[in-house]
Amino acid sequence: MNRMASSKKLLIAIILLAASLVYPQIKLPKLISDGMVLQREVKLKIWGWASPKENVTVKFLGKNYYTNADSNGAWLINLPKQKAGGPFRMEIDASNSIVINNILIGDVWVCSGQSNMELPMRRVSPLYQEEIANSQNDYIRQFTVPQKYNFKTPQKDFETGSWKSADPINVLDFSAAAYFFAKEIYSKHKVPIGIISTSLGGSPAQAWLSQEALKEFPRYYDEAQKFKDDNLIKEIEESDSKRINAWYSLLNQKDEGYKGNTVKWISEKLNTGDWDTMKIPGYWANTKLGAVNGAFWFRKNFLVTKSMAQKEAKLNLGCIVDADSTFVNGIFVGNVTYQYPPRRYEIPANVLKEGENTIVVRVVNSSGRGGFVLGKDYEIEAGDEKIDLKGEWIYKLGTKMEPLGSQTFIRWKAGGLHNAMLAPLFNFAIKGAAWYQGESNTWNPAEYRKLLPALINDWRNQWNVGDFPFLIMQLANFMEAKPYPTESNWAMLREAQLKTLSVKNTALAVGIDIGEWNDIHPLNKKDVGKRLALAAEKIAYNNKSIISSGPIFKSIKIEGSKAVLSFTNIGGGLVAKGNGQLKEFAIAGADKKFVWAKAEIVGSKIIVWSQEVTSPVAVRYAWADNPAEANLFNKEGLPASPFRTDDF
Repeated sequence: MNRMASSKKLLIAIILLAASLVYPQIKLPKLISDGMVLQREVKLKIWGWASPKENVTVKFLGKNYYTNADSNGAWLINLPKQKAGGPFRMEIDASNSIVINNILIGDVWVCSGQSNMELPMRRVSPLYQEEIANSQNDYIRQFTVPQKYNFKTPQKDFETGSWKSADPINVLDFSAAAYFFAKEIYSKHKVPIGIISTSLGGSPAQAWLSQEALKEFPRYYDEAQKFKDDNLIKEIEESDSKRINAWYSLLNQKDEGYKGNTVKWISEKLNTGDWDTMKIPGYWANTKLGAVNGAFWFRKNFLVTKSMAQKEAKLNLGCIVDADSTFVNGIFVGNVTYQYPPRRYEIPANVLKEGENTIVVRVVNSSGRGGFVLGKDYEIEAGDEKIDLKGEWIYKLGTKMEPLGSQTFIRWKAGGLHNAMLAPLFNFAIKGAAWYQGESNTWNPAEYRKLLPALINDWRNQWNVGDFPFLIMQLANFMEAKPYPTESNWAMLREAQLKTLSVKNTALAVGIDIGEWNDIHPLNKKDVGKRLALAAEKIAYNNKSIISSGPIFKSIKIEGSKAVLSFTNIGGGLVAKGNGQLKEFAIAGADKKFVWAKAEIVGSKIIVWSQEVTSPVAVRYAWADNPAEANLFNKEGLPASPFRTDDF
């Protein structure tokens, strides 16, 4: 009896398995899912997979749409244009049924680039606590594309992904720039806004180009072919892993403060008589140690009041080059493994005590100058009380190491991100794209003049919906300001972005005033979003009367010893922000040697001159990595783009 029952169950299982092989359940891409935002007022594509030749029906807004899957099981149904609104429901029927709920119709923006577009609200949260608390808005949603690469072929779907509505929890994972961009557009147009966030920190433009577009750049095309070899990728990854692990293993073996996997130098009672002193923030390359790499230990004693003792506290250690492990009174409170993220650690209750306390930071630096980044906050905060940690610390070298070469960032190689992070989007209708990228191409800014237009044309060809609006965020100011006119790859990259305005239906948002000299990831993403939204208002929402950017250089005329500059986008007029003199103008004669110049606004023009240059031929403005004093704006409060009149 039992044997017969078991045989019967096995037969049923085999039949069901066979049926599933012949009639696989209908499958949808990750984008076509609950909470999705569809683009209004354009034809829409709904697509997926089923059995070969299977009948598929899409039911939406009271109408039915039909198609058959092809011989490979792929199917696609075109829907007519739809007006903004929702939430709606969609049912898709084949051998099974799938219901998609909470669909909105509005505007969909692809927000892409590298880390400054990727940077989540969580990272910039200290600036935007109120905005986060008030972020509840079901009409702003984000789909985050998983960070993958593929060199072999454009992918048909993402491994993961879902639509999330803005609220105080979800918004922490939203792209900060994209969120403020979406929020600004929603406030003006009151239509649902869908963000597709597809960015990867450090990625160069060529990683986002298709195989076909890469043919214009033979070096990158060859690179894309090379990395189709899985064995090569595996070999590189294994070699990198072995080399890097060996370096850290040797470091830990040699580190006097970390012998035998025991952290020796965190004890409050440690004898530190032979430790040296160093001012924090700062770099040990400026001490007697010089520019060495390895493990370094830093300690500081600080006093805690009775009212602050035993409380939970926040520790802010600015930014550290490269990795840190941090202890308070011998208790581990956090670590970050690379330079850029801010160190914000939680100190548990009962760790701080009344009187003297000790903080110990182990810093591991594998190359370049190691230390504590200048211009950042280093403090402990509990309630209304703060303890400033800047000033004298003691330090000691745990061990010196030879510099460690960087890993091979395969994910940044040409074409890989296009195939994995863009290709699955191309059926999905969009309003336009916002692009914040370029830092990783500053090593060859002249090439970027071709790369960025090629990328725009490539994306438009792939989406095949015409010349959709493409918004470009110009690189912000970064690095130390120079006291004299200089050449700058960052300035040339900004120029390449500016020149891309010659491509139809593009717009530029300038950020030369919202960067941070000591951080490639400036926290002010609210103005980034606002300025991108202004650009969108002009070219995507056809508000022709709006002043969407600051002054853009138009022409130069030499009149004797002076240069007369004309501009577009002057709006209500040119102004020197702060009501002072115009800064960051430089002038040169035929010898091409630029010197600082005086500049004056006369009506709608700017007159530039210098007593050192009697016969000027060229003028530059804000031509530097960080033109810290750049102050040419229009009355609408938007900064002028950096420019040069020469291209020697």
